[in-house]
Amino acid sequence: MPQSHHALTPEALTMIDTIARTGSFAAAARELGKVPSALTYSVRQLEDALDVLLFDRRSRQAKFTAAGEELLNEGRRLLAEGMAVANRVRRVASGWETQLTVAVDDVISRRTLLDLCEAFYALDPQGRAGAGSAGNGGPGTRLKLRTEVLAGTWEALVSGQADLAIGVGLSSPPSGVAIEPLGEMQFVFVVAPGHPLATETEPLPDPLLLRYRAVAVADSAHRLSPLTVNLLPGQDVLTVASMAAKIEALQRGLGCGYVPEPMVRGALQAGQLVARRMLRPNTPMKMGYAWRCGQGRRERATLGLALQWWLKQLGVPTTRRALLERHGA
Repeated sequence: MPQSHHALTPEALTMIDTIARTGSFAAAARELGKVPSALTYSVRQLEDALDVLLFDRRSRQAKFTAAGEELLNEGRRLLAEGMAVANRVRRVASGWETQLTVAVDDVISRRTLLDLCEAFYALDPQGRAGAGSAGNGGPGTRLKLRTEVLAGTWEALVSGQADLAIGVGLSSPPSGVAIEPLGEMQFVFVVAPGHPLATETEPLPDPLLLRYRAVAVADSAHRLSPLTVNLLPGQDVLTVASMAAKIEALQRGLGCGYVPEPMVRGALQAGQLVARRMLRPNTPMKMGYAWRCGQGRRERATLGLALQWWLKQLGVPTTRRALLERHGA
């Protein structure tokens, strides 16, 4: 007698699924190319191996017992998982990565990022558009998105936790990393309409700012030195976890601070925030996107097909601009 786990072969699970779909042993035998007696024998062998009854013998139809229903449901799940694994293996062999991790700075447009994800999942396994994004379409590469802040975006890439980083500062990349410019993001100093700085004479000098609390987003880096941007020595600081939380804190009048102008454009127009001009220069932040290419692999043709696709999209000027500008509803 075969052991129970040895009896649960793909062929046996397919047999159970076919009986359920066709509704009878005779119809299932015809679909599987067997004589009914051979199919009945195979079912009895499976029952003996599992030491359970899978079908109610009192019924003329192929009626499952509770144990049979459980085997049917779990068997279908196992068959689907086996097919998915086989598809992923074939796709990896064709050049598509099993997983692609993208680290994205908190100031990057999530709407545009998800648009890119949707377009990626609409690819068919050969990388052509049109497979549809709602189901299991796409080239089979699992996407993993990480939200990082400041140096945390670089850290995710250089530590090997991400394959692509969007929104890094432009600097000389370490060995094995390539970088391209994404564009410039304009920041604006804002306060709530009821904040004392909302009515001070412009331009506002730094000594004046020291009297008031700043709101800052915590750098997500754990190993690299965290960055501090536009904070004055000795200034009181409220630190939050995301740019969205910072903007809400500013709207509540909990402090003052710089935020990306595209992210608060609607709030400024609605009068929920007030932009103030500073005495110090306000230069746009130059941002880039970077990817791990390995030693001697700067040629994009040597990269995985999923990463190549993302880099191709980032090479489009309108996509880069949308990632920095498209924050509105």
